[in-house]
Amino acid sequence: MIPFGTLFNVVTVLLGSTVGLLFKKMINPELNKKVFFVMGLFTLVLGFSMAIKSTDFILMFLSLVFGTMYGEYCELDKSITHFTEKLKKKIKIKDDKFTDGIVTAFLLFCIGSMTIVGAIDEGLGKTPDILYTKAVMDGISSIILASAFGIGVLFSIFPMLIFQGGLTVLVFYYKDFFPPELIEHISAVGGVLIIAIGFKILGYKKINPTNMLPALLVLVLLFYLKINII
Repeated sequence: MIPFGTLFNVVTVLLGSTVGLLFKKMINPELNKKVFFVMGLFTLVLGFSMAIKSTDFILMFLSLVFGTMYGEYCELDKSITHFTEKLKKKIKIKDDKFTDGIVTAFLLFCIGSMTIVGAIDEGLGKTPDILYTKAVMDGISSIILASAFGIGVLFSIFPMLIFQGGLTVLVFYYKDFFPPELIEHISAVGGVLIIAIGFKILGYKKINPTNMLPALLVLVLLFYLKINII
C-alpha cells in the first residue's frame, strides 16, 4: 500500500516551503508581522469553522480536558522541543523559529477534516482526490507559513508523511475501526487545537497547542467507551 495522496502532499509542501523561504529574504520585518497577524486570524476562522460542527460537545470537552491534562503532565511540548533542538543542532540550522515552524505547520496541515477523510478514503481504495485538493491548498499555505516561520515548515513534511501516510496504511488494514461519526469528532476536536494555534500565532502565551495533542487519542478512547456502554 503506497499512500500516493500523501506523497503528492509532501511534494507540494516541499515546493511551497522552498518558495516561501526565498520570499522571506525579500519581505521586510514590518510586512512579515502583518503576514503573521493575517495567518493568526485565518487560523482562528479555520478552527472555529471545524469546531462548531461537533455533534457531541460533552465528548469534545472531556477529550480536551483529559488530553490537555495528560499532555501537561508528560510535558509533551518540552519533549518535542528537545527533540527538534537536537535535530536542529545535528543538521546545523540556525533558526529560532524552527520548532514553532514544524509544530505549527504539522498541526495546520494534518489536524483537519480533509486530512482525516482524505487519508481514510485512500485507505479504503478510493482515488485520493481529497488529498490532491488538500495538497494544492497546503502548497500555497506553506509559502506564507515558511516566509513567517522559516525552514521548520519544510521539515514538517516528515511528521506529515508519518501521520497522514500512516493513517492511510492503517485504514487499509483496519477498515472497520474508523466509522464516519468518529471522523467528525476528530475533525471537531482538531478544530479546537487549530484555534489554540491561532491564538499562539497572535501572541497569546498562556496556551500550548502541543500539550493539547493527546486530546485526539483520548477522544478515540472515550468514543469507543461510549458506544460500548450505550
